[in-house]
Amino acid sequence: MNPLSGNKQSFDAGTFVQRCIGNLFGGITSAIVMLPMALAFGVASGLGPLAGMYGAIAVGFFAALFGGTPAQISGPTGPMTVAMTAIVTIYADSLASAFTIVMLAGVIQIFLGLSRLGSFIQYTSYSVIAGFLTGIGLIIIVLHINPWLGVEVASGGVIQQVATWGNAIVNIQWQDFSVGVIALVICFFWPKKLRNYLPAPLVAMTVGTLIALFFLPDVKTIGSIPSGMPSLYTPEFQWNSFADILSPAVMIALLGSIDSLLTSLVADTKTRTRHNPNRELIGQGIGNLAAGIVGGLPGAGATMGTLTNVGAGGRSRVSGMIAALLLLGLLVWFGGIAEPVPISVLAAVLIRVGVDIIEWRYVTRLLVIRREYVVVMLITFFMTILFDLIFAVALGIIVAGIVQSRRLGGAELDSVQSIPLINFLGAKNLDEIDTEHVPVCAVNLRGRFSVGSSNMLASAIAADIVAHDVIILNFEETTDIDDSAAIALNDVVVSVREANIPLIVSGQSEEVAGVLSSLRVFDTIPDEHIVADYEEATKLARELLSQLAITEKQVS
Repeated sequence: MNPLSGNKQSFDAGTFVQRCIGNLFGGITSAIVMLPMALAFGVASGLGPLAGMYGAIAVGFFAALFGGTPAQISGPTGPMTVAMTAIVTIYADSLASAFTIVMLAGVIQIFLGLSRLGSFIQYTSYSVIAGFLTGIGLIIIVLHINPWLGVEVASGGVIQQVATWGNAIVNIQWQDFSVGVIALVICFFWPKKLRNYLPAPLVAMTVGTLIALFFLPDVKTIGSIPSGMPSLYTPEFQWNSFADILSPAVMIALLGSIDSLLTSLVADTKTRTRHNPNRELIGQGIGNLAAGIVGGLPGAGATMGTLTNVGAGGRSRVSGMIAALLLLGLLVWFGGIAEPVPISVLAAVLIRVGVDIIEWRYVTRLLVIRREYVVVMLITFFMTILFDLIFAVALGIIVAGIVQSRRLGGAELDSVQSIPLINFLGAKNLDEIDTEHVPVCAVNLRGRFSVGSSNMLASAIAADIVAHDVIILNFEETTDIDDSAAIALNDVVVSVREANIPLIVSGQSEEVAGVLSSLRVFDTIPDEHIVADYEEATKLARELLSQLAITEKQVS
């Protein structure tokens, strides 16, 4: 809604019907996307495809119902699966204990939300997140090379897995590998225009399964999946061993919280809304508590599912609930459809997931990003690969905090000021102004912007951009900006560009421009739209408005 307007929008039956249709299609397409992901993550965790499905259903439904990000789709994710795999390895002889950890993680997330700590979790530096995600992505890829080759998975971590590759290549199973290669090619090269209607993982799973059924009978498949309702687990632990399950539960809770809130920010930029982080954690906690009870994988906000939902028109929590209920229907009545799916096809899907998780903006720009950000990222990355996941994140946050305190100590508070420029309307007084639509908005960024302000930066701009024809981002009073704020700004820029709204950038200092260019924040902005000062920006805005007016006349 426009900031100048205080009028409440009246009920529009046509808009209501359109939203209902959008939520329905969003739920259906999200379920299609989440199906192969749930199966693949279930197999990868060592708990089996059924656990992946139960996790997608439980977390997907309850996180949508009680969460704070209406358009978000939740379910098993890469980071959560890697963490659960480690837990399953330790508690292989007592799955009840493993699922007790999932339940406890859900309770911890509910506590974090009720304590209103969700806002603080969002302040994790992006250099920490980049290192962590890159490490997780690499782990997922490494763990699924052997299944992709048709070879049994060896025990151990990343280094132990890499050590088995030579033997795996010698003993490669060509039928499994052939169908895995076909699936991987589909995952990487499926046309973008078709992905909203036919997601690449679903196409890869379908094509790979059909090839195996008709031409490659010796391919290893998922096999029989029990149908019907799940068996229920109750918490199982002794108070004298409570500390043993508390640590992995905290790991699951924090990973799920960070993963979900990152996806919430993505949803905000796509829907021009603002999520409630504390409510989101409560919803995710209830979902993970339910997942533990039914024997499902823990989950979090799923970026792929969320983007699919928004792209199909889903805007409310109804779409997430529909997706979960559809998966439940598939499992109860059509569980056999997943039995002939080849293991190597699921491995190919997960290899693509691992590639997508890696933070390529950092990896490909390490030589030009500020040295302190690179150090924080690399520390978190290597700790993720070699040691406990929660230790990696904690160490990264500590190092990032030290870096920020040294660089920004004593800095003035930052602020984002969004100003609708009413003088562009040519009106003599405010009574003549259509407050529902002001053509130009200038966003002034004052002070130093760091991880603490990155979310404010995104929410202050993204929710209001649809009310204007031209946006000006003015950096004349910006003294410094860090990687977290730059990434948040990049998401806003992408959102503005997708809305086909011209964006003008003005007044960048040499230091600010260096950070933003190192992360390619304005690579999609035409060079002529990046100007030296605010006065030049307003002149360019007038020219763009004139061009828009001429185009509208020609169309009419």
